[in-house]
Formats: sequence, C-alpha cells, structure tokens
Amino acid sequence: MKVILLSDLKNLGSEGDVITVKSGYARNWLIPQGIACLATPGAVRARQDQLQQQIRKRAQERKNAELLRRELEKVVVKVEAKVGEDDRIFGTVTAQQVALGLAVQGFQISRRTITFAEDIRSLGVYTASVKLDAGIVARVKVQVMPEGSMGF
Repeated sequence: MKVILLSDLKNLGSEGDVITVKSGYARNWLIPQGIACLATPGAVRARQDQLQQQIRKRAQERKNAELLRRELEKVVVKVEAKVGEDDRIFGTVTAQQVALGLAVQGFQISRRTITFAEDIRSLGVYTASVKLDAGIVARVKVQVMPEGSMGF
C-alpha cells in the first residue's frame, strides 16, 4: 500500500515521501496515528502543492530576515550604566537592555535572540549578535555610556 508520510519516521522516510508499506501497518498504525495518509493521486498533488507553498514561504521569510539584518547592522544601541572607577560598570550589560534599546528605535527583537561574545563590564563600543529567522545573524553595535550622558 502506498502512503504519504506526514512527519519524519525513522527507518521509513521523511515528511512528504511516498512510500510502500504493508497494508496492515498502514491501516492499523500509520494512518490512525496521523503519521501518514493514503497516497491517492489527489493527495499526492495536494502534498506537492503544500510543499511548494512551504518553500515559497521559507524563501520570503529568509528575504525578510535579510532585509531586517541590513537594517539592524546600521543601528547603534546606546545603553547607560552606572560607572565606578576605571570606567568599569556595576554589573554587566544584559540582552534585555539591548532589546529595550532596539525597541526604542522601532525594532521588536526578543531578548532571547541576543547574545554577546563576552560580558560587557566597561564603557565602550561592543558587538551583539541577534539571531533572526532562517539562520541569519545580525551584528548590532552596542555603545555603553555612563549614566546621565544621553541627555533625555
């Protein structure tokens, strides 16, 4: 019996594959569990159309992420911090502070997607990585300044 896999299954195939299995296995396990459906000509065509739509959607998401990456790399996020002696700040600059700085500039970025190569513990300009959709990473400049120097 020919079935279309609706999800990846070890030792059988990947999602979207048309495979041949014994009819009892298909009727009693694969189809009731939602792992596969019968491979009728209409179902095969519908599955191919669905896969094409997913490919187009991923391409559009990648394009949007690339545009966002270009915009983010032009931005400098300014973060104020309390400063002690030798221009060392109390604590570290966090991803939440960078996310808030980006939000002020109109970018809605989750703090969970922001990482630093090293802890930021002194004044200066640093680079933060922002992981976007489709595996694209943007590099954002973070300028750490003493508290009260932005002049709001």
